[in-house]
Amino acid sequence: MLQGIGWVTFGALAAGGLATGYLLQPDVHAEELELHPPKLPWSHNGVFNSIDHDSIRRGFQVYRQVCAACHSMNRLAFRHLVGVCYTEDEMKAIAAEYDVVDGPNDQGEMFTRPGKTYNLWICVIVGALPPDLSLINLARHGNEDYVFHLLTGYADPPAGVEIRDDLYFNAYFPGQAIGMAQALYNEIIEYEDGTPATTSQLAKDVCTFLKWSADALVILSLVMFASYYYKRHKWTVLKSRKIAYHPSPHS
Repeated sequence: MLQGIGWVTFGALAAGGLATGYLLQPDVHAEELELHPPKLPWSHNGVFNSIDHDSIRRGFQVYRQVCAACHSMNRLAFRHLVGVCYTEDEMKAIAAEYDVVDGPNDQGEMFTRPGKTYNLWICVIVGALPPDLSLINLARHGNEDYVFHLLTGYADPPAGVEIRDDLYFNAYFPGQAIGMAQALYNEIIEYEDGTPATTSQLAKDVCTFLKWSADALVILSLVMFASYYYKRHKWTVLKSRKIAYHPSPHS
């Protein structure tokens, strides 16, 4: 009896200690010390709103001419943009601008050939340490708001803040010191459709393109699982069917 009371008392003291520690712990978390990106009025926000396909095309142009120098997109192929913002002939011409390693040939040697629309972008654009951008829009808190403010958030460090020579101050990057230099500037490229290529326009378009790429990969994944289930449902009976030969009684 006394032993049972002792265990009950010990449990009550332990629970009280845990509750006291939880109530007295500091209510400041690491993410609260970071600058959260403000919400932006994206045209594709909303259940029934669609992504601006002209902006997707301009954003792909920004990616090709600026971002692809360091960042890969190894989950997307050129053909994924056919019917979205490019015709098949346009995308064939773009893919052919790149040399793709293929092979081996009849002599057992690797060779290079012009890219095809079915090639993944990793085959023609080699990324290094910077992250792959295929799903970057879903991998960061704030999604396209974060990416936009990161691209446009470069500034001189405030008084009293020292940044290493190989880093750059960016208020929206965790820690405010980022290894990527500012990539977007006014008129750094010339848009095919004549849209003024301001820094904010470049950032807006490439964020729209990255939003589309992340959503497209999610949809393709769902379709892949549905197709796999349908294939099993239809073919499982045929693949497991046994054919037995029964000789004729008259033979």
